[in-house]
Amino acid sequence: MADSAEIALFPLNSVLFPGGPLPLRIFETRYTDMVRRCMREDSGFGVVLIRAGAEVGEVASTAEVGTLARIVDFYPLPDRLLGITCRGERRFRVLRRWRDGSGLNMAEVSWLEATPPVAGGGIPRRCRVSPRRLSPRLRPAPPVFAPRRFSDGRVAARARALARPMPGRCNKTAGRRRRGAALEQVSRRRPS
Repeated sequence: MADSAEIALFPLNSVLFPGGPLPLRIFETRYTDMVRRCMREDSGFGVVLIRAGAEVGEVASTAEVGTLARIVDFYPLPDRLLGITCRGERRFRVLRRWRDGSGLNMAEVSWLEATPPVAGGGIPRRCRVSPRRLSPRLRPAPPVFAPRRFSDGRVAARARALARPMPGRCNKTAGRRRRGAALEQVSRRRPS
């Protein structure tokens, strides 16, 4: 085992593996502060599996091994929450844990050695499936870290929402002008 560090813990009901993607919705103040600190210090946080308890509020028990998550993207969500996308980096073992003044779970961790991949993925030969047999059944997955593109329908829906007359200002002419300006704005953004 290599050196140790103090990191914030984010207990979840799912496991993050090194190299794996993890989209999260951040709504608790302690985690918003954690994200802010991670962005400011260009650091990560630890994701650990919950063994007993819930994701929200007090966590009763977590796994002793977790993965450091690095924030690779952040964005506002329609419900006014913060959305982040993380990528797993390296595994760690929890040596000591505590809660800070804001209620954030903290831990002293030691970094684990990276394990080399097992030939065949550790899957017994009788359980392996040929990719050729699977390919007709599977659609290609969209890339997780690709830039988001909006369909014309989504852009048009947003333009309609922006063009609605505001309550108390139901002037037909003003509404038409606003709709025209919003549609003109959308057509300028649209790729040729």
